[in-house]
Amino acid sequence: MLPLKEKDKPIARKLLTAGCCARCVLRFCCVSTQASYRQPLQAPKYMETISRANNAAVIETHEDPPNKRPKLDRSVTLPQSEGDASTSANVVPISKGETSCVCPVCLGVLQELCGVIQAKKVCGTIKSEDYQFDTLVLSVSLPAQLCVREVIGSLLTFREKGLALDKDDVIQVKEAFKWVMQNLLLKELSGVAVVTKSTFEVGVEFNHPDTDADCHFLAAACPDCFKPTKNKQSVFTRMAVIKALEKIPDATFLRQYPCPPAQPTRCCYLPDIQCLHLSVFIAGRYNKFCRSLPQTPWLIDGERRMESSVEELIAEHVLSAFRAAGFNFSSSGREDVDVRTLGTGRPFAMELLNPHRSRFSRAEMKQLQETINKSSEKIRVRDLQIVSREAMSRMKEGEEDKSKSYTALVWTHKSIQEEDLAFIHNIKDLVVDQKTPLRVLHRRALAVRPRVIHSMSTRFLDSHHFYLELKTQAGTYIKEFVHGDFGRTKPNMCQLLNSDTDILELDVEVRKMCIVFFGSI
Repeated sequence: MLPLKEKDKPIARKLLTAGCCARCVLRFCCVSTQASYRQPLQAPKYMETISRANNAAVIETHEDPPNKRPKLDRSVTLPQSEGDASTSANVVPISKGETSCVCPVCLGVLQELCGVIQAKKVCGTIKSEDYQFDTLVLSVSLPAQLCVREVIGSLLTFREKGLALDKDDVIQVKEAFKWVMQNLLLKELSGVAVVTKSTFEVGVEFNHPDTDADCHFLAAACPDCFKPTKNKQSVFTRMAVIKALEKIPDATFLRQYPCPPAQPTRCCYLPDIQCLHLSVFIAGRYNKFCRSLPQTPWLIDGERRMESSVEELIAEHVLSAFRAAGFNFSSSGREDVDVRTLGTGRPFAMELLNPHRSRFSRAEMKQLQETINKSSEKIRVRDLQIVSREAMSRMKEGEEDKSKSYTALVWTHKSIQEEDLAFIHNIKDLVVDQKTPLRVLHRRALAVRPRVIHSMSTRFLDSHHFYLELKTQAGTYIKEFVHGDFGRTKPNMCQLLNSDTDILELDVEVRKMCIVFFGSI
């Protein structure tokens, strides 16, 4: 039994007569004390006593708070007005067998579904998933028809003549459920705090078999609110129902839906409990030493062209260590499949989705890095570390303004001497116009992009071969600058040497100074 105020008498009577549960009575009486909702539901022996007492629930009055542990049931304490000599005027009839009734407003969510048994089920799921966490946040999803039944509860209470209650003061079902469940989870998961913001989320999603039937009348009254969508099994989504309820007048609502509603025969059920950890971000640098390894999986028309990739060689071990469900890979630029990445390595970052393990020491990250490096001679990783989301996004900032260094092995059709290459050393800040290369036209828009070649130098090999070292603006197509791409890049090396030229090998030399937010382990 719980103390309520004098003004709550008519509200409590109406709700109890309609078959509402004790917690819904508290909600519509605007009781915001969390401890009130955490009282256990009525014990069987206690309810049996009430049932025998002429099938009536007595609403008692007390000047002082009860000195024993209160029972949260439909016997709700209301204060007596002055002059009341007995409690007979406060008797609210309750039908036989009411202990098994489903609340017509919360559909059982605030009854057994937020009890100890349900809390143990949630905790069992959490423990079986074996996540690493210190705190958790509880998220709750309710069936759409609870919005309809919440209106019923409001109409039962707010239509009382002389009552000046604000709907915004009513405690929502979701909030009341959290107040009860969070406290139970706190007891079951010793040492874990249930908070309002955490990297680890436990989601409970309630369903009800009669959702469409309860909401069907809204489709006739507000057809524009309910439109089929590809990813939704039912048009009666929570947002659509709320939108329709905002449009429909109370009078129209009452003509379409009984108030009080018929006693429901089925309560909500919990088909699944979802655990989700926020993404963890890691970053580092990689070198690629193989000329037959793409950066990401190479698929053409759904068919794989290469057996592996840089992304996969790294992700294989990272996913295993973090026990993550998936990942998103990104890097500062990319190289072609036949291009090596040398120097200090290309910066990369990975978003690890729903990781079960999220905390690693520097020594553990170092060990993970060594595991990756030992697994393949095609790549090498360095500076592997856990970073923030903001650091990951900064990797892409100003990418076009960075400079890159390359070394290309060039072939010339015309026989050349070392002195024929001398003038190339004097070329500074050469602006070239590059129309989208034919080899990437299928994935990049057709455009002419000006790029700057800051400096060039050469190393003569023989009459038809030399090494060309370039420092260029990021985003410059080096292969196209060398062979001209059928005149789509101008000027090009063919024009400069007055001879057909082609590129045989290409290495990108990444310098650490290009990306400054990564540290060293």
